[in-house]
Amino acid sequence: MPIALLPDGCYRRPVDSLWWSLTVFLMLFGLVGTVLPLIPGTILIFAGAVLNFLTLKAIGWPTILVLAVLMILSQVVDFLSGAAGAKWFGASRWGAIGGILGAIIGIFFGIIGLFVGPLVGALLGELLGGKGILPAGKSSWGTFLGTTAGLVAKVLIGLLMVGWFAVAAVL
Repeated sequence: MPIALLPDGCYRRPVDSLWWSLTVFLMLFGLVGTVLPLIPGTILIFAGAVLNFLTLKAIGWPTILVLAVLMILSQVVDFLSGAAGAKWFGASRWGAIGGILGAIIGIFFGIIGLFVGPLVGALLGELLGGKGILPAGKSSWGTFLGTTAGLVAKVLIGLLMVGWFAVAAVL
């Protein structure tokens, strides 16, 4: 394969540009996915790092391991945040189940559905479980706060992953 001479005297194969482009695309699309539903954000960021590791060796095993841990942490936070917020504000099992079902249904309604789905689900779950409107509303508010905190945490973890990769690739 032909080798191009870069201005600083480094040699690079032309196909390296393709691998770097795919890595950057996966990471940027992953950052978008930390906010948008149905796009596995941190998983795509991790996939970009693994692609880079396998093709260009710009990063090492320690970086892959750190990014894997951050990706798993992001998934756990995403899964538990709404239910944890509801529990913190006194939700019953009915409210927690309603919040989870609302989150699943909300995924299909875009970014608004991510916030409104768990809120409505927790409210309906609490009302079906026999709670009055005020305690049910309190549980729903907790679900909303938990979901919002989870989204913010996912975005921050995604940014940390991309930043960690960038530093590791440059050094």
